[in-house]
Amino acid sequence: MIFSKSTLIAAASALLILFGAAAPTRATPSIVVDVASGAVLSHDQATASWYPASVTKLMTAYVALEAVRQGRISLDTPVMMSPRACRAAPSKMGFRAGSEVTLHNALVMLMVKSANDIAVAIAEGVSGSVEAFADEMNRASASLGMTQSVWLNPNGLPDERQVTSARDLAILGRALYLQFPEHANLFNIGAMQLGKQIIPTHNHLLGRYAGADGMKTGFTCSAGFNLVASATRGGRRLIAVVLGAPNPILRTAKTAALLDRGFQSGAAVASLASLPSSGPTAAPDLRESVCHHRGPAAAEFMAEIEDASVPVGSGVPLLDTLGGAPQQQMNAKEIAHLPRPRFEPVPVYVGRAPGYAGPVARSRAPGAPVGEQPDLAAYASSQPEASDASASPISKPAPDAVSLRRAKHTKAVKAARAAKAAAKADAAKVDVVVDEPAPKPKAARSATKPKAAAAQKPAASKAHSAAEPGKS
Repeated sequence: MIFSKSTLIAAASALLILFGAAAPTRATPSIVVDVASGAVLSHDQATASWYPASVTKLMTAYVALEAVRQGRISLDTPVMMSPRACRAAPSKMGFRAGSEVTLHNALVMLMVKSANDIAVAIAEGVSGSVEAFADEMNRASASLGMTQSVWLNPNGLPDERQVTSARDLAILGRALYLQFPEHANLFNIGAMQLGKQIIPTHNHLLGRYAGADGMKTGFTCSAGFNLVASATRGGRRLIAVVLGAPNPILRTAKTAALLDRGFQSGAAVASLASLPSSGPTAAPDLRESVCHHRGPAAAEFMAEIEDASVPVGSGVPLLDTLGGAPQQQMNAKEIAHLPRPRFEPVPVYVGRAPGYAGPVARSRAPGAPVGEQPDLAAYASSQPEASDASASPISKPAPDAVSLRRAKHTKAVKAARAAKAAAKADAAKVDVVVDEPAPKPKAARSATKPKAAAAQKPAASKAHSAAEPGKS
């Protein structure tokens, strides 16, 4: 059958209309704003809908900090790891069900490790359930004027309905600094330490780019590599948002280039309110270009960096994070290739704050009012797929939880263990890794890591598995 040229064009147009929103796109949204004034210094497709990935956790932090300000919860309040939190896909801390973490420690783990299980624990601790917390995320988002954001979960794990935009993320980042200045250091942590394990940040601007002072990264195959970054020079703080980079090096390079240009020009080209917004739409899926065919995506993205970059050597001196001495001037691409800096890690721990004697914030049985402690027996019976909570967690749970676990019938314990094994098997099939590049092909791994080296690797202890490093 032969089709006319006009017929083929019409069919192609129809397909673009039907599938265009979900088709991969090479252009990557970005925006640079002045925090104090809200002036937009540069923008490119800043209102295009995009999958947020783990930058979602900035919204999670905003809702949690707002709850602290309202007195509904304190930074010392322990949040409990529920079975639902423990089933979250990596990146995760891997604590056992029943473990308690103070809200402050949980927020540090959320920002540095980008832990998806911790995000669920925070959501349940603040609002009683993930669904109720998502409602709060959406209400807060609307109150800030984030007209293109829809939130369904607190961690950014894939959900095609959960979208945002570069503009909305700039509004969110600005609100965090202006409304919660006392918590600004939460977004500027270079590394955290849990026991003997030191976990570094994924924000590669920290310690590399002069003035970089925080915010959050995110990655899924569908979203690409996202970054909300802030930097301060001469008392002036800017926020840059870059979405959909093909790898973390290019994400860092473009963000540094945009910040350089913002600090140099300083001229407003628009306001956040003036950027056109049509509301949330379907976001493009970058899985094929980011996780399978990186070459063309990286090459095209590099061209964008070349266009955004300032001349080599025109950047301000980069500070040596160890001694504070100025190094040679570097441009954005050079900064992105610097070795990982060393930071003084912020200590975190599992368990209650010393001297804390208040209630535990945790998930509630469906329909329980806010502030009411849950009926744990009813909750456990409503979660047949829950992971095994009979084993001793790292931190001792509340006494009522201990007595309830001891009273469980043997049959229920066996069912929970079977569900845990099934959940672990399902997690192994998840191909989404947040804030980390896609793994190397098997052949490449075997070539770069000889079997002899693998044989020398010591076995991990059971105690260490409670804080599994995992991919993030």
